[in-house]
Amino acid sequence: MKKLLASTCMMFGLLAVASHANAADCGSLTIASMNWQSAEVLSNLDKIILNEGYGCQAEITVGDTVPTITSMAEKGEPDIAPEAWIDLLPDVVKKGTDEGRIVKVGSPLPDGGVQGWWIPKYLADAHPDLKTIPDMLKHPELFPDAEDSSKGAIYNGPQGWGGTVVTSQLYKAFDAEKAGFKLVDTGSAAGLDGSIAKAYERKEGWVGYYWAPTALLGKYEMVKLGAGVPADAAEWKRCNTVADCADPKPNAWPTDTIVTLVAKPFSEKAGPDVMAYLGKRAWSNDTVNKLMAWMSDNQASGEDGAKHFLKENKDIWTKWVSEDAAKKIEASL
Repeated sequence: MKKLLASTCMMFGLLAVASHANAADCGSLTIASMNWQSAEVLSNLDKIILNEGYGCQAEITVGDTVPTITSMAEKGEPDIAPEAWIDLLPDVVKKGTDEGRIVKVGSPLPDGGVQGWWIPKYLADAHPDLKTIPDMLKHPELFPDAEDSSKGAIYNGPQGWGGTVVTSQLYKAFDAEKAGFKLVDTGSAAGLDGSIAKAYERKEGWVGYYWAPTALLGKYEMVKLGAGVPADAAEWKRCNTVADCADPKPNAWPTDTIVTLVAKPFSEKAGPDVMAYLGKRAWSNDTVNKLMAWMSDNQASGEDGAKHFLKENKDIWTKWVSEDAAKKIEASL
């Protein structure tokens, strides 16, 4: 009996040591927080879950897309980029993965980064025939310009944005001027947001450039118009994204690929539970839109937003983590 008890105690002791070793393996790490809202809240979410659920010692470091991904690909630092828009640096990401410095671990936003021309949902509901850009261009009267109601208005972003260049090129490619539309320069991000808010409050027609996930689309429900033509990646690169290209063709806006990047050394020491979490952790654009809208309305930080999400969405995040980790995270809130 004494031998059995001794064996049992030894077994539990070994399990405890193994569990402690897994937590210790995770150790100290850095998480890149990019300078936009969805990435900020996701980095804070990862910090809380890894620290409270898996015994890591994660710290957030401020970053941006180009320097963060480049540093990871060349130096293996920081350890995690939770929301990496890799289509911006395809060659850098390929080189980093080929040389074994970084690994892609799932996608936090499987819907992808969605850009394009949008209309309010109340307008889409009232006019179910408005599904594509060509459909919309048949009805300038539904989108009257504020200064000349005989014309339709297509709202563009501020100068300097890639989406502004593409919208200007698509305006030419789809012959929108000939269809009776003006291209309106909103002047700034605030001007663009304000034009949507004003239209929504008055239930007026609006069409223009926007993207998801964003706080604004969590507050004002919008519907993205289809292009009505197949996507042509070569043509997109040749002309749709080039401001001074004279002959743009109608094209479909590609969906941006978003992944979690992990430095290879950390991926090898983190342990299977941590890597499983990073691979499973994913939320829809609609979920993020609503969370960011709450953050904006409450002037909440990324940490505030992460804690709010954990408290209000147990049905989502508990599927990402182990049962033991879920209990520890819940107890920490």
